[in-house]
Amino acid sequence: MSEVTAAEVVRTGGCLCGAVRYEVRGEPYVSGLCHCMTCRKLTGSTFSATANWHRAQFRMTGELATHQRRQFCPTCGSRLFFLFEEGVEIFLGTLDQGPNDIAPTLEVWTIRREHWLPPVAGAAQHEGNPPKA
Repeated sequence: MSEVTAAEVVRTGGCLCGAVRYEVRGEPYVSGLCHCMTCRKLTGSTFSATANWHRAQFRMTGELATHQRRQFCPTCGSRLFFLFEEGVEIFLGTLDQGPNDIAPTLEVWTIRREHWLPPVAGAAQHEGNPPKA
């Protein structure tokens, strides 16, 4: 892996059993919460918390399995990320350190947000998928 500059943030993460490890360098270009039914099923929760980095900022070791375009550890079953051509969307709960410094910049599928869960202040709100840039 390349050298880290003094100002570059490096975050590490992985699966529950440790068979898959990854690192991301720098800051994500977007982070958010998704309240859609797919994310609910994937996480076993009422929403998913993710952040996206460009592919060049991401490195990983270990073997992966894929289901519906999302990667997970075939040994322990931990859902880790969604790799796509330009980048990676990481489930923030898989980071080694709590993602306290990564605040959501958007919320999607808010039409399905639980009534008891307030909107994230300052995050863009979208009833469905956000418009393409």
